[in-house]
Amino acid sequence: MTTTAYAKVAQVRYRELKTRIALAAFIGVTAWTVTPTIWPIIWFAAMLVTQALDWAVFTRYRRNPEWMPDRAYLVLSCLTTFVGVTVYAGLTAYMWFYGGETGRIFAMIQCAGGLLHVSLHMHHARAILISAVVPHGLYFLGLPLYQAAQSGRWQDLLVPIGGLLYMSHLVVAVRQSSSTTREMQEARDAALDARGKAEVANAAKSDFLAVVSHEIRTPMNAVISAANLLKQTPLDTRQAEHVDMLIDAGDVLMGLLNDVLDVSKIEAGKMELETADMVVRDRLTALGRLWEPRAEANNVRLAWKIAPDVPQAVRTDPLRFQQILFNLMSNAVKFTRDGDILVKVDWIDGVMTVAVTDSGCGIPADRLEHVFNSFEQADAGTTRRYGGTGLGLSISRKLAEVMGGSLTVASVEGEGSTFTLQLPMTVVTVVCDQAQQAAVDLSVLADRSILAADDHPVNRRILALLLEPYGCRLTLVEDGAQAVERAAQEPFDAILMDMQMPVMDGLEASRHIRRDGPNRETPVIALTANAMDTHRAAWHAVGVHAFLTKPINPALLAMTLAEACRQVRSDEVVEAA
Repeated sequence: MTTTAYAKVAQVRYRELKTRIALAAFIGVTAWTVTPTIWPIIWFAAMLVTQALDWAVFTRYRRNPEWMPDRAYLVLSCLTTFVGVTVYAGLTAYMWFYGGETGRIFAMIQCAGGLLHVSLHMHHARAILISAVVPHGLYFLGLPLYQAAQSGRWQDLLVPIGGLLYMSHLVVAVRQSSSTTREMQEARDAALDARGKAEVANAAKSDFLAVVSHEIRTPMNAVISAANLLKQTPLDTRQAEHVDMLIDAGDVLMGLLNDVLDVSKIEAGKMELETADMVVRDRLTALGRLWEPRAEANNVRLAWKIAPDVPQAVRTDPLRFQQILFNLMSNAVKFTRDGDILVKVDWIDGVMTVAVTDSGCGIPADRLEHVFNSFEQADAGTTRRYGGTGLGLSISRKLAEVMGGSLTVASVEGEGSTFTLQLPMTVVTVVCDQAQQAAVDLSVLADRSILAADDHPVNRRILALLLEPYGCRLTLVEDGAQAVERAAQEPFDAILMDMQMPVMDGLEASRHIRRDGPNRETPVIALTANAMDTHRAAWHAVGVHAFLTKPINPALLAMTLAEACRQVRSDEVVEAA
């Protein structure tokens, strides 16, 4: 909404109405004290009348900030302003003629103040400004001129000349104020415009990332799943090596895609943390098992030093904690050859400190802080020599900050580096950690009826190859409409639902299935290449049992299905009882 200059003046006058009346009361009392007659009282009453008229006329501008007055209403506004200021400043003449020397000084100071006030607060609308300045100017210059003419002394002309100088300075100040106000408004408009463009660009980036994520995950699902299936078949040594290369390359690509999405979420302020209990030593042991073979391949000795006061279990975001340490370990192993890596864990006043020290190549002092910038490494040749995108450390620091902690680095070029992670955590005594949970019995999948909806024929084939060995009876359909039709015909033990499909998408299909029919209580598992948080939230609103992303993790898929089917079997037992 655009506010006109007249509306701005009206808003200022309305805000200052009480102040003007209070000031008028003070001036009236002062005048009555100097010359105790009835005229100050009459003046104050007349001032209240003109202020009420001013309020009534300018109300229309306040109620319609975009309204531009016609000529008649503008004349009325100017006339109201002229009369109001003439009456308000009228006490200047009374004090000049009846207040003696003190009264004349008081009158000139009051009039000068009035000129300053209207000039600074009404400069938005020139016509209104002129209507307010003229009465003040007539009093301010006219009274000293009249006095000089009456006395016949040329020295008295110095007073109106000084008044002219004051008014000229006032004109310069008003122009400067108008210019400053205009520049500030233009800067504000430019900032708002830039913000709007940035929001549009950010939305476009999010949409682009969502599309890219989906389009990359779909073929990667085929590549990685096919490689995993191939690994389960009889292979000679050379073939097994090729399959391992495929799987490792797929893992790297998926890691890169997830890193880019994480950076986007953190920058947009949409990174959501999960809180869960974590067994500290179990988590660190798992990381050790993962990185020890890779360190040994580089002839690097990996050592762990955990302080005795580190609690057994804490409450934090285990996944993000592991992600940060994974990146730090990856960085240490990557840049160390024939050396040592020490991971030291301490606990001080509710803060866990993990320091990863390596004896690698180190970082030049002038590049130390740059290693935490996205897509930057210590120097331009680092990527060529060691690989990587430069996203790992950037994400790790941002994650640490989102979790309320910090990630810092100290390094000496040629001697090694130490990355120190500090995260506040809560000590817990009862832990529900995945490592302590009983393994899911996958035999529950035998002879279970599974409905799977996916528009891509390769994905449907992969699902069949992954689940049929467990004895599942699969019903495969190509879109959401077909899934709704089949779900209305027979009960299923679980439903696997893709999101983006022709005819009817997975979300709408799930809503239809949930409304009525034999599968309204059947667990629905989202299995989709749409992996953004917005997609997860959309599925959560539908009420799905679980949310799995592509490429398919075979073990996780089997465990999730088994858990869903086990829940269905438990419900059947309860109903039978």
